[in-house]
Amino acid sequence: MLQILLYGDSLSWGIIPETRRRLSFDERWPGVMENLLNADGRRVRVIEDCLNGRRTVWDDPFKPGRKGIDGLAQRIESHSPLALVILMLGSNDFQSIHPHNAWHSAQGLAALVNAIRQAPIEPAMPVPPILLVAPPPQEEPRGTIAPKFVGGERKCIGLAAACREVADTLGCPYFDAGTVAAVSQLDGVHLDADQHARLGAALAKVVEGLLPEALLGVRPG
Repeated sequence: MLQILLYGDSLSWGIIPETRRRLSFDERWPGVMENLLNADGRRVRVIEDCLNGRRTVWDDPFKPGRKGIDGLAQRIESHSPLALVILMLGSNDFQSIHPHNAWHSAQGLAALVNAIRQAPIEPAMPVPPILLVAPPPQEEPRGTIAPKFVGGERKCIGLAAACREVADTLGCPYFDAGTVAAVSQLDGVHLDADQHARLGAALAKVVEGLLPEALLGVRPG
């Protein structure tokens, strides 16, 4: 069985916009992706490490443990061997408490990539490839989370391009989630169930091309 580690925030955790509830595994995009990857007899497991409010490299002044780089190397060590790591972070870097722009957030992703590559895994285990996924661009925040994300729709402008530049520089595959999914009209930040389905289906195709086919366990047709 091949293991994929997803390191993300509430967009991947599957929070239902304007609630504190969570979509089921089969509804949120990591589950959609895993089910599609395994549909033809493959053996792939998606390990979800997704925390609401997680930033790339910055602290949350109100909640502990949201600084994404802290403990990341140990997570890689704990879950190895890994066939792939997917990083989809950035949205919370644009909360109203922070002054960051798209370039800053992309540099945070670069720091996470370096932390993964320097993780103290066992000598015989592979350093996994890292897929950078830029989250869909935010819209004007609405509802109960509006004060937390006010101005985020302006600060996040250019994130997809900045993430692509980091991916190119560091030799990582890249996907822009905004090409297939859009944020919810309910809050302007998170994803509705139908957008999870679209993103999961698109990423299944991307990930399929990144996994070592000889080890996927696909039955010959």
